[in-house]
Amino acid sequence: MSPTTTPTNHGATAPDQLVYIVDDDEALRDSLLWLLDSTGIKAQAFSSAESFLSAWSSRMSGCLVLDIRMPGMTGLELQEKLHAMHSTLPIIFITGHGDVPMAVSALKSGAVDFIEKPFNDQDMVKLIHAALSEDRKHHDSRLQEADAQRRIDGLTPREKEVLELIVAGRLNKQIADDLGISIKTVEVHRARVMEKMGVNSLAELVQHVMSAHKND
Repeated sequence: MSPTTTPTNHGATAPDQLVYIVDDDEALRDSLLWLLDSTGIKAQAFSSAESFLSAWSSRMSGCLVLDIRMPGMTGLELQEKLHAMHSTLPIIFITGHGDVPMAVSALKSGAVDFIEKPFNDQDMVKLIHAALSEDRKHHDSRLQEADAQRRIDGLTPREKEVLELIVAGRLNKQIADDLGISIKTVEVHRARVMEKMGVNSLAELVQHVMSAHKND
């Protein structure tokens, strides 16, 4: 079954954000698509975990509304596979009666929340808005990490040496002794490092370096 997409509406989500609904219940999928479209949230529906997995891309942005129990691959199994592929899509699980223990397990594995059927429409929309906000935070963080790494890559070998020593807490005189250069030269390198990294303080510099090293 091919995915279903609501008409484009930029009211509530970032331009590239979609809510991906994965549920084998056609009536529930249609109901959620209608609900989200009526609130200005773009969505796409899949009838199985397998069909979503085949369409998954690391470039996807938004969140996943996922039934915990489905024929074939379950929601929990899809969560595990997405985790293995380093997906950062926030997941909201839809659970039925008696599924709470599984939902708790899903939360421990990184899901942002779960909601029990039958659910209140406003409660679902509230959870989705929170998940989309979480996704935007992830996206912003990844951009910051990439920018910090790009700036570090733009430093000269000597500037990188000075950067490492600055972040290690070494003073200018100590850096001069470590590298066998004058304090004046250290000051010049330090100023260039701060300029190239786009920071105004030591605290900002450390934060940028830590950000770049998150994926190391």
